Amino acid sequence: MRGAGVAIVVTAGLLVAAAAPAPRWDSSGAANPLLLGYFADPSIVRDGNRWYIFATIDPWGDDRLGLWTSDNGRDWRFSLPNWPTKAAATSPTSGDSKVWAPSVVKAANGRWYMYVSVGSEVWVGSATSPAGPWADANGGKPLINKNFDLRYHMIDAEAFIDEDGQAYLYWGSGLNWVNGHCFVVKLKPDMVTFDGTPRDVTPPNYFEGPFMVRQGKHYLLTYSDGKTTTDTYKVRYAIGDTPFGPFREGPDSPILSTDAARSVISPGHHAVFRSGGQPYILYHRHGLPFPPPGDAVLRQIAVDPLTIRADGSIAKVVPSHGSMVSGFAARRDAGLRWRASGQGSDKLHGPERAADDNYATWWAPAKGAAPQLTADLGAVRPVKGSALRMRFPTQRYTLSVEGSRDGRIWQKLATVDQATGSPIDLSHPAQVRYLRLQVPADAGVWEWTLR
Repeated sequence: MRGAGVAIVVTAGLLVAAAAPAPRWDSSGAANPLLLGYFADPSIVRDGNRWYIFATIDPWGDDRLGLWTSDNGRDWRFSLPNWPTKAAATSPTSGDSKVWAPSVVKAANGRWYMYVSVGSEVWVGSATSPAGPWADANGGKPLINKNFDLRYHMIDAEAFIDEDGQAYLYWGSGLNWVNGHCFVVKLKPDMVTFDGTPRDVTPPNYFEGPFMVRQGKHYLLTYSDGKTTTDTYKVRYAIGDTPFGPFREGPDSPILSTDAARSVISPGHHAVFRSGGQPYILYHRHGLPFPPPGDAVLRQIAVDPLTIRADGSIAKVVPSHGSMVSGFAARRDAGLRWRASGQGSDKLHGPERAADDNYATWWAPAKGAAPQLTADLGAVRPVKGSALRMRFPTQRYTLSVEGSRDGRIWQKLATVDQATGSPIDLSHPAQVRYLRLQVPADAGVWEWTLR
């Protein structure tokens, strides 16, 4: 795991082992956050050689979900699934809250199913591939209506497929950040019809975000507790002998909490997945610096190893800024090396942040200055184009790139209007030493990769 280990210090002829300092969140090359931009409540699946991460779009939801895809686990591309949308998945009782908290699974029947919160209700859709196209699977109505129990939020549904192919659905949150309750029901093979009556299986210290994991004969209900808008959000777990419990909180719970020394704030609403036989926890935590200016809720997606013991207990997670994942590429595609110049809004958002290969940091143009960033390649060399990772992948940007061999005479190489997504790919083949990127004055750039 990058960023962890032991430093060996020589003192008076003796070898002394000293704990290595926690890695800085703004260090170059950090592997966490795994995804750029602001997202929460991730669900991760693999189909063939491709990884898919579905997530809530921050701040605080959107009319669509976000979808990130990757063939190597490090370089991710953003898109918007065709379903659900707030317009297509709504009912008279759903309220005005946005689209939240997807759970995507492959059922025993070979199809993929998505359980997603829209307002305070749960909807279900289906597709032949995680890539879609997705379609409503319940006749245009919510699977779990808000009126199921008005004392709690009917959100955060998570499907679990047991070893025998039997599916279960867990869901439930509280109101006003208190009194969360967890419900579970067995699903029939169509993945839509309830097989029996839902049960309340609320474990100790539960608030929301249930995720079921099986370890041998043990059923481990992992979940979130606390308040995601502050620094109290955390991950707990409880152990049961059946998918319905009863559940007793496990040793070392909570297993993932705020770690101010490591600049990890309010980790939670997670998914557990395996790669190379090793379990990992994928979760959101607050974007940094924290708290952000204003009242926006801005969270990012991170991943760290998870240790599940044979007796069903789970070890505490050490949240990091650089976890390696078995089967993922060792590093992201950083492209050509370049040196940045320009004006940033402050020291933390200087021009070099667009070339530090860290999805926690970005370049923000200085107010009143030209919103442009210059890349120096060190010598005249061929450049094919740019991959721009803008601060908000859902927004639209007008962008342009100029090139120069000497830094004095510039030629317009590429212009794009109202571009969206991530990365935004620009083709501008040329022999240049310098490239100059022009962005809107209020834009931010996570990374500018040159090909």
